[in-house]
Amino acid sequence: MFFFRVKFRFNIICGFILLLLCSGDVFARSESIDKIITVVNDDIITQNELSAEINFIIKQLRQQNRPIPRESVLKEKMLERLIQKRLQLQLAEKAHINIADETLDNAILNIASQNNMSLTQFRDALESDGYAYATYRNIIRDEITINQLRQRQVVNRIKVTEQETQDFLSNKALQGNHNDEYRVAHILIEVPEAASSDQVQQAKQKAQAVLDELVNGEDFSQLAAAASDGQKALEGGDLGWRKLGQLPVLFSNVVTTMEINGVSTLIRSPSGFHIIKLTDKRANVKKQIIVQTKARHILVKVDELTTDYDARQKLEQLKRRIDLGDSFEEVARSNSDDPGSAANGGSLGWVSPGVMVPQFEKQMDKLDIGQMSEPFKTQFGWHIIHVQERRDYDNTEEFNIMSAKRQIRERKIEEETQNWLRRLRDEAYVEIRI
Repeated sequence: MFFFRVKFRFNIICGFILLLLCSGDVFARSESIDKIITVVNDDIITQNELSAEINFIIKQLRQQNRPIPRESVLKEKMLERLIQKRLQLQLAEKAHINIADETLDNAILNIASQNNMSLTQFRDALESDGYAYATYRNIIRDEITINQLRQRQVVNRIKVTEQETQDFLSNKALQGNHNDEYRVAHILIEVPEAASSDQVQQAKQKAQAVLDELVNGEDFSQLAAAASDGQKALEGGDLGWRKLGQLPVLFSNVVTTMEINGVSTLIRSPSGFHIIKLTDKRANVKKQIIVQTKARHILVKVDELTTDYDARQKLEQLKRRIDLGDSFEEVARSNSDDPGSAANGGSLGWVSPGVMVPQFEKQMDKLDIGQMSEPFKTQFGWHIIHVQERRDYDNTEEFNIMSAKRQIRERKIEEETQNWLRRLRDEAYVEIRI
């Protein structure tokens, strides 16, 4: 949900302002006075907050042409979202996570630029639609806070080993191209932690009843919105396009055997009973061809004894020597402050895109084969580059390894985030008064 990192149409971004000044509630209400409906540890959630959440999600579902669940279902799901958000913000406060105004301002400026607006234009547009800018800032601050909390609590603790990567590639080689993508929809009937046998049986019976309805032709997205406990329930259970490694292992072992529009049997996990539907599949078998550059350079560092002016002057003199016939290799060995490449006459070998810092890569990419740059500066000091060759390189194997690591990591993050949120919820004091 950390939407400040994603490009949205302006009306979608504005939709995330939960304290909407709506002209009327979608569901008729007689309450004119706000009231406490839930206690979350030492905090509260009010009726107005829940109503704002419900109004927002209804607008979003209508924009996406998705079915709108009945009022009781929406109340339950949106209240649970509010509870989870409040618990995370409480934990962030205990962890002393504070978002500096500069960080917040940069995030909002990024949203504005993604919508092709200046900050002033973006603010004016918000206020012209009736949204208080101060409230918007608070919403974004909460999102950044939760993002940083999850980084500490979950993301930074995720490790992917070389053995996991090799096992992944071996398993996917047997199942097919691991870069193939699957669009999966999901229904979860949750089982509480430390559930009794009766609770497990009740959940299983509910899941089986849902599965029976699907077999009899009921719409998957409508049943997901009405019955699923999954995070994407109100989106019809749609998990979007995923590569196999981005799906939970329980799902990836099943989805490769399914036909498009097929529905699985019940899948048991510690979190409950799952039903998945394969809504689409697409192949991705392209080779990854990149342009590599064979280059060499000379570096002069800036320090207490060498100023920017001195470093540039030295490189200009070295470049003149090379232009007049001195060997680049010998000049680099004697003068470069990069010990790794200096020993090899300044050679960097074959360089792939993205390996060097952006300023260096930009200068290198501008040069023709055989051309040498003028002195330029990066964070490491002053450089001159000489481009020797270029080639097309089949990077598919390296790409597949990096893709596998990324998929494993993303899957682990998603699974551990859900487990963490469940633990956070189970350990909290929550009193629901409606």
